[in-house]
Amino acid sequence: MTDASHVLAALDTVRDPELDEPITTLGFVAFCAVSQDGVAEVRLRLPTYFCAPNFAFLMVADAYDAVSAVDGVARTDVVLEDHFASDQINDGVAARAGFTQVFHGEAVEELGQLRAAFLRKAVLAGTDRVCRPLLTAGAAAEDLAGMVLGEVPASADLDRLRSRRTELGLPAEDDAPLLLDPATGAAIGAEALPLHLRRARITRISLEANAVSCRDLFAQRYRSSLGDPEPIARPDRVGALGLP
Repeated sequence: MTDASHVLAALDTVRDPELDEPITTLGFVAFCAVSQDGVAEVRLRLPTYFCAPNFAFLMVADAYDAVSAVDGVARTDVVLEDHFASDQINDGVAARAGFTQVFHGEAVEELGQLRAAFLRKAVLAGTDRVCRPLLTAGAAAEDLAGMVLGEVPASADLDRLRSRRTELGLPAEDDAPLLLDPATGAAIGAEALPLHLRRARITRISLEANAVSCRDLFAQRYRSSLGDPEPIARPDRVGALGLP
């Protein structure tokens, strides 16, 4: 029988598009339950009332898709709470409507381009995370331009970089260049190397700073009656949330 832990595991694959972190680790899952007849109910919440509606729509739609794909789930009900566009987003996702349909007259394009733009940032940030240990270990920056992914020591950061590249349709096999332009897939040569590494570092720092700010805003907005931040929804903390 499907239970909340299976649904939470599925939600662990849903990311904040800007921060490139799971909505579970960010604490955005406020409630999750599965009824005996297979109805999955999920409630989401965000750090501020005015979080950008396109970001919010992406997360709610991705959560709906992830939960709906869980074996044993007969129906999915994902609700975004405490957001200025909650009604529009919830109704649109439930009706399987696109973003431009939901925000007619306000949105000029669907969210695929936005998702791709954030994935490109995630690839840049991931590149810095993978390259920094190599440089610390003594590799010269010039050496990186000739390396392929198969020459990089295995790590969670490398796995994550491969995954983001795959999502963008970029080369991610062992013989793929370590350094490439996330917009075109072209390998980075020695001449473009310094600028590329700086961009990767700045992007990684920006994402991490935004994640800290997001967590601070979230903690300020949602606190328990005792003044402590409410627990984060993760499969290994189902009991802490009082989930079945």
